[in-house]
This record gives sequence, structure tokens and C-alpha cells, in this order.
Amino acid sequence: MEDYILRATAADGRIRAFAATSRNTVQKAREIHNTSPVVSAALGRLLTAAAIMGAMLKSPKDLITIQITGDGPISGIIATSDSSSNVKGYAVNPDIEMPLRADGKLNVGGAIGSGNLRIIKDIGLKEPYSGSIGLVSGEIAEDLTYYFAKSEQVPSSVGLGVLVDTDTSIKQAGGFIIQLMPDVDDETVDRLEKKLLTIPYITDMLNSGFTPEMMLNEILGDFGVEILDKLPMDYRCSCSKERVGQALISLGKKELSKIIEEDKKAEVTCHFCNKVYNFTEDELKQLLIESCSG
Repeated sequence: MEDYILRATAADGRIRAFAATSRNTVQKAREIHNTSPVVSAALGRLLTAAAIMGAMLKSPKDLITIQITGDGPISGIIATSDSSSNVKGYAVNPDIEMPLRADGKLNVGGAIGSGNLRIIKDIGLKEPYSGSIGLVSGEIAEDLTYYFAKSEQVPSSVGLGVLVDTDTSIKQAGGFIIQLMPDVDDETVDRLEKKLLTIPYITDMLNSGFTPEMMLNEILGDFGVEILDKLPMDYRCSCSKERVGQALISLGKKELSKIIEEDKKAEVTCHFCNKVYNFTEDELKQLLIESCSG
């Protein structure tokens, strides 16, 4: 089954909802970065969330980035998505191992530790919008729920899950974000809060083979859920030699001149897809000329 995101409303538009299946996307990330099971779970949750939040963006050129920094062994994770839910990401330390939690689940919170979550939205303004919070648990879904309430004043429920198979491949991955609109009434809020207390864990839903449609029906079936869109989701890196060249130019004339003088070449690896770009001395000199004329 191809990865996709559903965009929906319920309760006559007073609730908006998103649900995703993301196994292929998370598996591709695992293969690119050779992540350990706990890092696969952490990065997979963040990629799923970024893709869903990408689907919330309005303009084709809009971008969203989620950064998590923590004092745990992973150190940091980043995921970024465009408005078409083309998502990419990486972990600073992709191969760390952690003992399982007491309940037998992967210890994502322990691997991330205490730290901060930051969200950057580039929506065509002069400066990108940025909001950050201290991590609540490091389990990512709870942290995003708190972020929406604290930074965007949007009461939300976030569920994210990644099931790693015994061979370390990704068995299932997906998630949902449910949000209350400003005109929601107290009765709907109360009913939804009670419903959210009774639904299965997201990993249990995924393990039972729940599709995004089934997830939305499980959560919002009593609220008249209406599916608006079905959006494809994919792991896709937009790097190119030209973009990497621009990154080298951004180092500044002094640093670029130093590379030419000392190394006479440059090898740059993309963090998101691990593709390697090589620049000859002549190519670097051309970049230096461009930096001087810029």
C-alpha cells in the first residue's frame, strides 16, 4: 500500500483531522540512514508528523521543519516537509541502542532525553515563523500536542506510531492529528475528550492493520467525519549539486578560499539522503567568483 494522508473534517467543520500511513516513507529513511530500531521509531514519528503538518500548509512553496534537540544519546532529529508532503529527515546519531522500556516498547523518550522542540514555517514571509517549547516527554506525539496548545493556541490530539519488525525493517508506521476549530462548542469538546480516552494506542491500531480511513472512523465516527482529500506522501530529497554549491558559497569568501588553497577540492554529503557531491578545484574557483560577484 502506498503512503498517503487523509484530510478530513467532523462535527460540521468544528473539528479538522489528518491521518496517515507512512510505512514506506519510514522504511526508506531507515535504509538511507541505517537507523537502529529506537532511532527508526523516533525518526519515523517525526517524519510522519512533518508530512501531516506539511499537508496543513497553504502554498506550494511553503515548507515546515521540525527540530528536536535533546541530551539523550540521539542528540537531535530533524524532519522537513513541503506542502505536498514530500518529507525528509535524519538523526544526529542514527545507530544508538537503548534498553526497552519496562512495558517492552522502544524507549524513544529516553533516547531523546530532555531538550527542546522547534518548528520553523517558511510561508513566504520576510522571515520564517519559528516557535519552540521544552520537551514534555521526548515521545514526540505528546510534545507536539503541547506545542500546538502552547505556541499556536490550537487544542490538538497527536498520535504517532512506528512498529519495527524483528529484522529491523519497518512493519507499520502512521499517525493522526485531530484539532479543534475556534467555533467548537463545549459539548463537542467534552465528547471528543471522552472518545480519545477510549481509543486504542496508535501502535495497536497500526498492528491491527488500520488504514487512515479506519483510524478516522475509530476516533471521529460518532462526529460525522467527512474525508476531503487523499494526499500522497513520500520520502524525497531535493538536493542537487547546484544547491550544494550555493551552500558552499554561503560559507563566505574567506572559508571558500581556504578550502581551495588547502584541499584543492571538496566532498559534501547531503545529511538527508547521503548523496555525495564532489567539487574540483576549478569548480570551487568558479564558486568563489560567483561569491565575489554576488
